[in-house]
Amino acid sequence: MLATKIVRREPGILTYGLTPPKAGQQESRLREIAQRQMERIRSLSVDGVIVYDLQDEQDRVHEQRPFPFIETIDPGLYSREYLAPLSVPRVIYRCAGKYEPEWFRGWIRESSDSGAGCPLMSVFVGAASSRQQVTMSLKEAYSMAGQEASQLLLGGVVIPERHLKKQDEHLRAIEKMKQGCQFFVSQAVYHAEAAKNFLSDYYYRVQEEGLPMAPVLLTLTPCGSEKTLSFMKWLGVSIPRWLENELVHSSDILDESVRLSRNIFQELYEFGLQKSIPIGCNVESVSVRKVEIEASVQLAEEIRGMMQSVG
Repeated sequence: MLATKIVRREPGILTYGLTPPKAGQQESRLREIAQRQMERIRSLSVDGVIVYDLQDEQDRVHEQRPFPFIETIDPGLYSREYLAPLSVPRVIYRCAGKYEPEWFRGWIRESSDSGAGCPLMSVFVGAASSRQQVTMSLKEAYSMAGQEASQLLLGGVVIPERHLKKQDEHLRAIEKMKQGCQFFVSQAVYHAEAAKNFLSDYYYRVQEEGLPMAPVLLTLTPCGSEKTLSFMKWLGVSIPRWLENELVHSSDILDESVRLSRNIFQELYEFGLQKSIPIGCNVESVSVRKVEIEASVQLAEEIRGMMQSVG
């Protein structure tokens, strides 16, 4: 069970990340999309599913967004009403700053008391930038969770690429642990050195402070086109120049991205095993294109096999 593996701080956790359908569609269409997603997930041997919550990040950068921002169904509602037949644990993302505090407090209470047989698992996400207008801070959301739901299995976001510039991502992670986070999910990883630097600093700082290490799920995202690549870069994903060249000039950008992602994760996973860092993987697709979704399924299968053989 996903919750047990997180609490035991086990390496090798595998999750699959998905985005709810866009809001405003007909009920029959929503059911159709959910059915396809459930069939896809059932074909995989994953420990859990991450259901994302989206926010418009236009305030973060000045460049035009490659794809327009589209509101999606609430992730909690989608998980509860449309993915109900799925017997796989779910982790619900919440962009804390876009919710009114009282609504957020009510959601925590209601979800924690659902009696579904497993604890509520959620990842709280902060503002996309310091310029973004928010209704409450990430710190306030963590505090609210501690007050309202002692059984909540709380996760946080880590951005290894941010460590290249500020070199304090490990300190951010440890501070989140002190506020209740028991696991982390990274932004999409294409920069192995940045991720390894973060993991190394995280490991040694945790040792210094005498803290247990929270599992870190490194996110892998197949890229099937130059437009998807531009979108990933707009989102803040750091892609080394050599790797971007390999993708852009390859005969099959999607196949190459799967190969590179697998190699990057294997390097990081083996590094984690050497230091007993509980590293896992979250495979996602940021595209609605069928070929990219199918590639994410292929990658998840390959990552599961790799972790089993190496571990």
